[in-house]
Amino acid sequence: MTKYEDSKLKVFTLNSNEGLAEEITEHIGVNMGKCSVTRFSDGEIQINIEESIRGGEVYIIQSTSSPVNEHIMELLIMIDALKRASAKTINVVIPYYGYARQDRKARSREPITSKLVANLLETAGATRVITMDLHAPQIQGFFDIPVDQLLGVPILANFFEGKHLDDIVVVSPDHGGVTRARKMADRLKAPIAIIDKRRPRPNVAEVMNIVGNIEGKTAIIIDDIIDTAGTITLAANALIESGATDVYACCTHPVLSGPAIERIENSKIKELVVTNTISLSEEKMSEKITQLSVAQLLGEAIIRVHEQQSVSKLFD
Repeated sequence: MTKYEDSKLKVFTLNSNEGLAEEITEHIGVNMGKCSVTRFSDGEIQINIEESIRGGEVYIIQSTSSPVNEHIMELLIMIDALKRASAKTINVVIPYYGYARQDRKARSREPITSKLVANLLETAGATRVITMDLHAPQIQGFFDIPVDQLLGVPILANFFEGKHLDDIVVVSPDHGGVTRARKMADRLKAPIAIIDKRRPRPNVAEVMNIVGNIEGKTAIIIDDIIDTAGTITLAANALIESGATDVYACCTHPVLSGPAIERIENSKIKELVVTNTISLSEEKMSEKITQLSVAQLLGEAIIRVHEQQSVSKLFD
């Protein structure tokens, strides 16, 4: 017997983050929807929904993490299947929105791929998107359907509050992350500092200066995504060299590709705190990494959307 009695609420998951999806359904109190994802011998994806969803309000949980193109195609095919099976609403829960870093034309003849992904989701038939910490807030405007962007800062800040660290300074690894750092600093009642860096080419960062007082303080670096960990480890080393006593780091989306784990292991970072918007494989785990769950936050968002209540309270 489930604790959530509305039979119109249906939750499905695909292959990107089944563990998080199971936590979410457990929090809501519903059974996971039945569907299967198979592949033809040439790799084509086939999806079969194994229960009636006619007139249902459906939520699909799928991070578009690595392999990003596979997971996006799974999601698009699932949306199409739901639309053709007469679902009333198709709410796409994307804890990590892939291609979000391609949100503008930084050089001539560049695509705006995050807009393309938004177009694909809408054309397939999505009626709402629930996501977490978009790399650029303006991506919400790429959609013509409602977008609820939840924040990882409260979860991360609560964790550090519980550690009772002394003399904290919250550090933004670049100018673009100052707003995020200030939100965390307000929660921890701490000052902020900024790493002034130059990025000569993608995934290559060079630390230049530290703006703010970090000498003798415990630094907490906060970012939305950690990919190859080049920026975060360079920042940590620079903070220690400039007089910080300890350096912690945190982010919402642990992409952790390529040399990321090795860099984190060999860096001055004491602990890296991440959320489970992206499922971490065993080779991406480290004694330095602590993973927090966003299942309760996303579960509450699903309930509030389904019951037509305000979602904005979850931003606090």
